[in-house]
Amino acid sequence: MSTTEPPPRRLLTLDDAMVDGLADLLIDCVEGDASVSFMHPLTRDRALAFWRRVARGVAAGERALLVAQDEHGPCGTVQLVLDLPENQPHRADLAKMLVHRRARRRGLGTALMRAAEAVARDCGRTLLVLDAVTGGDAARLYERLGWVRVGDVPGYALMPRGGPCSTTFYYRDLGEIVGPAAPC
Repeated sequence: MSTTEPPPRRLLTLDDAMVDGLADLLIDCVEGDASVSFMHPLTRDRALAFWRRVARGVAAGERALLVAQDEHGPCGTVQLVLDLPENQPHRADLAKMLVHRRARRRGLGTALMRAAEAVARDCGRTLLVLDAVTGGDAARLYERLGWVRVGDVPGYALMPRGGPCSTTFYYRDLGEIVGPAAPC
C-alpha cells in the first residue's frame, strides 16, 4: 500500500456516496474475474442492492466493515460477519475482501486483513474463518499471512463468467482475549 494512502478504517454507517463507490469496487472485481458470489455481468442495481444490505447490517451491528480509499474512492474493503449463532460468540466470518484492480500488488490486501484481525480482537473474537478460490491470489495472500488451510471443496462455486471452481477454507486463531471486549 502506498504510504500516501490512508490505512483501512472501520465504517459504522454508509452514506449514498460510499455505497456508490463500493458498488464500483464490487463491479470492478467481478469484471476482473474475482469469484465473490456474483456472476458477470454484475449490474449496477444488483451491486447497489448488495451494499445497501451490507449498510443495514453494519448499522445493526451485525457486520464490521473496513474500507480503504484512494484519490478515486474506495479501493479495498473487507467485512467481518459478527451475527452468528449464540453458541459461536467467539467467532466471526471474514467476507468480501475486495481490492480494486487499480490498487493491487501494493500491500492493500495485507493491510485490510491486518485491520480486520485487529477489529475482530477488539470485538472479542478469537477465531476467524474464510474461504477463497483454491490456488488464487487471495488464497496465496491468506497463506502468506499465516491463515491455516482446512481443506478444499471441488466445484463449490462458479467463476463470474461460468465454470466451476474449487474453494479452500481457512481459519485464523487470534488467541485468547483477556478482559471484556469493546462494544462492536
